[in-house]
Formats: sequence, C-alpha cells, structure tokens
Amino acid sequence: MSGMDYPSCLSDKQWQLIQKVLPPANQRGRKRIDRRRIINAILYVCRTGCQWRFLPKEFPHWNTVYGVFRQWKLDGVWLAIHELLRSEVRKATGKKAAPTVGIIDSQSIRTAEGGETRGYDAGKKITGRKRHILVDTLGMLLMVVVHSAEIQDYDGGSIVMQGIRSLYRKIKIVFADGAYGKGGLPQLLKEQEGLQLQTVLRPIAAKGFQVLPKRWIVERTFAWINRRRRLSKDYERLADTSETMIYISMIDLMSRRLAKM
Repeated sequence: MSGMDYPSCLSDKQWQLIQKVLPPANQRGRKRIDRRRIINAILYVCRTGCQWRFLPKEFPHWNTVYGVFRQWKLDGVWLAIHELLRSEVRKATGKKAAPTVGIIDSQSIRTAEGGETRGYDAGKKITGRKRHILVDTLGMLLMVVVHSAEIQDYDGGSIVMQGIRSLYRKIKIVFADGAYGKGGLPQLLKEQEGLQLQTVLRPIAAKGFQVLPKRWIVERTFAWINRRRRLSKDYERLADTSETMIYISMIDLMSRRLAKM
C-alpha cells in the first residue's frame, strides 16, 4: 500500500475540498512530505483508534504526523477546514451558510487512564469526561467543549454558549432538554442579543425511549462521532485534543458527503 489505499483515506474530491484551506507549505528545511498522506494518517488514527506510534509504515513517520496534527490544532487549521465544509454542506442542501437555530446536548464518556480533566457523572455512573456539542438542524457541528463529567449540564451549557453570538450572529433559538433550563444559562443567552433557549420536555405520561422533537438531531450527531473508534472512548490526555479529534471526525463525514454530491 502507498498510504493512500485505506478506506479512511481521502478521495480526490475530498482532497480538492480540503486543500484550498491549508496553510502554505513550509519551503525551508527538510524535504516536504505530501500533506494529503499526513491527513490520511490522521484520519486513519481517528477511524481505527490506533495509537500514533502504531501507524502503518505506509504513512509518514508517526512523529511527523502527530507534529502536524498538533500544530494545526494550535494554529486553528482544523477549525478552518471544518468551518468551510460545514458551510458547503449547508449550501448544498439548500440552506444559508449561517445557521439560525442551534441544538445543544451532552454525552458522558469514559476516559483512558492518565487523562486530565476527569470527573464522576453520578447520573450516568461514569467516570470520565463530558462532551458538550451545539449542532445546526442538519446535525452539523457548530461547537464542542470537552470537560469533566462531574459538571452539570446547565453549567457545561453555559461554557459552550459563552460568546456564541460572536461566532454565529444569526442564531436566534437554541433547543435543549429540560436540564438546561436551570442555572444561569437562560439569562446568559438573553444577554447575548436576545438568544432564546427553548426546552424540549419529555411528555409526563411517556414511558421508555421517546424520540423528542429536535433532540434526535443532536443524538444522531453523537452516533456519527462514536463510529470513529478513537472517539468510542476518550483516549486523549488533554481535553482540547479530544475536541480536535471530534472536529476531525466531522471533517471526515462532511467531506465524504460533499464528495458524493
């Protein structure tokens, strides 16, 4: 194999979508390595869950791959790729690039030993971290914050929504379950130029599993994320690295979707 033949690798159409957002290649120093192969290696880690050091030899050296992954995390490159692809997906489905509605939810997940920012979620009986995500009505990711699982949803939601208006000026309504109606989140949203929190409550007489309006959209996004084995559990030492892996999982999903259109 050439490092381009794994199912997780970018197709030509995917590469065409992504490469226009990449920073200029460094022309100095060592011989340049094909950045498409580096991205393929990172997607392989995300999809299969393998450790960096165990990357197949068909890819560039793991240290080089991890170095690019980390540098692009620090420089905001992964976010730039993600923002471009999300806008393209929205436009391809007939929506405007800027969302007007958000849906927020959390997922508690176990962590590997040694990871920082861990805690105990008494409700879910899970020791680990909590993924808080805000998505649009297509389920495309707008924001992710990873924090200790012991933080309550309404407090974690406030972390996600702090300053959200500066990023998404056209959002008017945020849908959430009843847990987010507590604490200071509703007031925080009002202070951001009238953002409205609309809670979706389970019917009082309902028993067992219920599909709630709007909420199924964000639950589906969590299912998409969890299909990547690196994200089936939180293996990252740092919470912001975990956030970056989630963005990369959505880059993979969106670029594949666009390539088929």
